Amino acid sequence: MFIFENGHFNKSEIIKINDDEKQIIFTSAENKQLLEWLKSKNLPEHFFEDISNEDQSVGYDDWGDIKLITVKYIFFQEDEFLLSDEENISILKMENKLIFLSDDTDVLIEISKKFQKRIKTTDGINSAIYKVLDILVDNAMLMIDVIDESLESLEDDILIDEVDEENIQKNIYNTRRTLNRIAKLFIQETDVINKIYHDLPLKTKKLLKYEFADLKEHAKFLINESKALLDRTGYLLNVHMGILSNRMNQAMQRLAAISLIFLPLTFIVGNYGMNFDNMPELHNKYGYFIVTIVNILVASGIFIWLKKKKWI
Repeated sequence: MFIFENGHFNKSEIIKINDDEKQIIFTSAENKQLLEWLKSKNLPEHFFEDISNEDQSVGYDDWGDIKLITVKYIFFQEDEFLLSDEENISILKMENKLIFLSDDTDVLIEISKKFQKRIKTTDGINSAIYKVLDILVDNAMLMIDVIDESLESLEDDILIDEVDEENIQKNIYNTRRTLNRIAKLFIQETDVINKIYHDLPLKTKKLLKYEFADLKEHAKFLINESKALLDRTGYLLNVHMGILSNRMNQAMQRLAAISLIFLPLTFIVGNYGMNFDNMPELHNKYGYFIVTIVNILVASGIFIWLKKKKWI
């Protein structure tokens, strides 16, 4: 866990919560010391269910002296290209306390490191909330940039003759799922950002007016860009399926052309394979050579005709 107090950011195994000091804490929702301290605040049982529930939806809850803000940290899975995963982050806001809870240690460490670079000793609790929300938004914007570049590569790959078609379809599917999730999350988080801002004291609102306006603008950009890229993946999927269909048609056309060449040859050979006694050509000394030459001429003529038609 990490604690920011008295202008210093420290890693500590033990939380010493001092009600009179400003503290910003990053820890697990199962931390016993924290839970005991929260229980002393006479909070209802379902409050503790909310902070420990990994499937808790994005939202803003007012519990009197404690505000519970639930957001999602979205990131790419390590084993699936362009497929996203997400982790719940519960933010407990009090008069001089800000507590970030997550069951994923790696997520806590990553956010706390970014937060440490941005936080100033003069920043208050409300400013600290803005900076964490800004970290979440910036992280999603980086994901959008990666997806945008990946779609450029996918578009080039689709036009290559020898390509892993299954892999392309899988990547497009993963991208669509991720973009759809980002758009939905930030529609919800925009509402949370608005509620946080409207709940601020008037003086703090004036101080953080432009910061929260910028935050909402970035969230709006994420929603619009996700939807635009989602439309683009639909276009790429249609292009990919169109190219596959065109390649299949070309293959069928070649097969039809080959069949067209051998069909008359099969007819000729089939006629002379009947072996009737009254077939004049059957006893002809040069019959075999004549039929062979006729076959070659017929096949060559059909081949030249198909070539002119650009079937082969």
